Amino acid sequence: MTSLRQTQKTGLFAAIFVLLAMAFSSAPLSAGESRVPVPHPAMSGKAEKCVAPVSEMRRYHMNYLKHQRVETLRKGIRGKAYSLKGCVNCHAVKDEAAGGARTVEPFCGACHKYAAVTIDCFSCHTNKAQDKKKAAAQTSPVNQLAAHLEAQAKDRSLLK
Repeated sequence: MTSLRQTQKTGLFAAIFVLLAMAFSSAPLSAGESRVPVPHPAMSGKAEKCVAPVSEMRRYHMNYLKHQRVETLRKGIRGKAYSLKGCVNCHAVKDEAAGGARTVEPFCGACHKYAAVTIDCFSCHTNKAQDKKKAAAQTSPVNQLAAHLEAQAKDRSLLK
């Protein structure tokens, strides 16, 4: 039979082994393998620099936005450095597919897609560029023809 002390030593060695395995499994990839590069989204060029260093904004921007949201909604304080409007003013670019409307989708979307994070800011805060794209798609001749054919098929259907 093994003693309690021997069992504890075995458990300790096992824990150290697992920690070392985890540390080496996150080692850099070998030369033959590749990683998806971190996106570097383009800015509109309206500002010379961000309100905080890039590394800080990448890590904490959501905390800043949430804090600003509370100050704006609960306390009525507007126009601070971390406001959503301030972000849009610097990071929105023209979207030619939306008739030149400004959108933050290329800026925000690139990193959020990379990190597999969904953005819900613009479910309430309008995204005019996306709205214009949807409207243009709905009024395109192809979509109008498809809607017309679908309506005719429903009229002639035996299953009414």
